Amino acid sequence: MALKSITFLGTGTSQGVPVIACHCKVCKSLDTKDKRLRSSILIETTEGNINIDAGPDFRQQMLREDVQHLEAILFTHEHKDHIAGLDDVRAFNFKSKKPMEVFCTEHVYEALCREFSYVFKPKFEYPGIPKINVTLIHKDNDFEVLNHKITPIEVMHYKLPVMGYRIENFAYITDANFISEEEQEKLKGVDVLVLNALRKEKHISHFTLQEALDLIEKLSPKKAYLTHLSHLMGTHKETSERLPENVSIAYDGLKIEF
Repeated sequence: MALKSITFLGTGTSQGVPVIACHCKVCKSLDTKDKRLRSSILIETTEGNINIDAGPDFRQQMLREDVQHLEAILFTHEHKDHIAGLDDVRAFNFKSKKPMEVFCTEHVYEALCREFSYVFKPKFEYPGIPKINVTLIHKDNDFEVLNHKITPIEVMHYKLPVMGYRIENFAYITDANFISEEEQEKLKGVDVLVLNALRKEKHISHFTLQEALDLIEKLSPKKAYLTHLSHLMGTHKETSERLPENVSIAYDGLKIEF
């Protein structure tokens, strides 16, 4: 049982980068590292593959990374940029002949039932709908996926609880602007931390660049990556030049080997 790699499927905010109808220098950048799909990661383990979130770019991300099998999806929260791609798990259902294992809180499950009612509450059995097996999780209880212990970490996205996840010495936090001291304890000792940083200016529901850097300094991971970036952060190149040595801007397609 071991982590093999983490691939950043998307590192952008809810609008992605470039933003529709925007002519700023980031959205018009020719640097491929400034092209950001909605935030998600693929965790490859010796037992199989796990996704964290499946947003509206899920199909495109699976095709780009040539993902041949996916055993489970962990959802962080119910916003559309994190759940909208769930229907596309059908392709994996057809190939594996098994339902997709989904792990989420009760609030996220209620949203999935609302957004994908034809999946969870079908009026009749239709052969083309996704097959889903849901396991409810709670912030206070570790759970297992593919024989790996997962520790949920509750963070706040303004007033909305969001789940971050720790697996071994890797942790992933997105869509947060507050983490309690109690939940920060779960992040102690991580070697690799992924943390959201929306932009430089203050935001009501996301960490700014400086807030993210301050938290990284406090938690002291060996390496940290910033994700869920908007076009207001600036270009990948100019932002990267101002970061501490142990912090990097993540980009779509970046792969971390373990």
